[in-house]
Amino acid sequence: MSAGFSFNFHGKTFRLLLVFTVLGTILATSNFIYGLLTATRTIGSHGSIKAVGVSVYWDASCTNEVSSVDWGVVEPGSSTSVTVYIKNTGNSPVTLTLDTENWNPSSASNYMSLSWDYNGQSIDAGGVVQVELTLTVYSNVTGITDFSFDIVITGSG
Repeated sequence: MSAGFSFNFHGKTFRLLLVFTVLGTILATSNFIYGLLTATRTIGSHGSIKAVGVSVYWDASCTNEVSSVDWGVVEPGSSTSVTVYIKNTGNSPVTLTLDTENWNPSSASNYMSLSWDYNGQSIDAGGVVQVELTLTVYSNVTGITDFSFDIVITGSG
């Protein structure tokens, strides 16, 4: 019989019981010690998600939003302009780009162009810039009496 690791009870050796008792004691003690040797600290955090947005208005106080531009009757070889105000409605500075799409008829884009006098300056959050949009109709336009297109102003930061 091994010394210290087993005992007899009515002639039976209970080594396994002793081993489980010792292991249980070690595990319980190690969890207790681990709890004493660890610490937790919760740190709050906050921030902002970068948001980019632009709105277009007829007035400098930005109360009358542009939903459509009526160019009226334009003549071949002429240009016509409108003044609009573009507001950065996002929370970070943006620069603007101008594009057109959805020309109707599609051939109209071959005889007309849209430009502006925006010089590429950065517009701060909440800032407003005055812009003149100019539609130029080329003198060689043929076969178009009515037209439409979408003006796309994009702010990117």
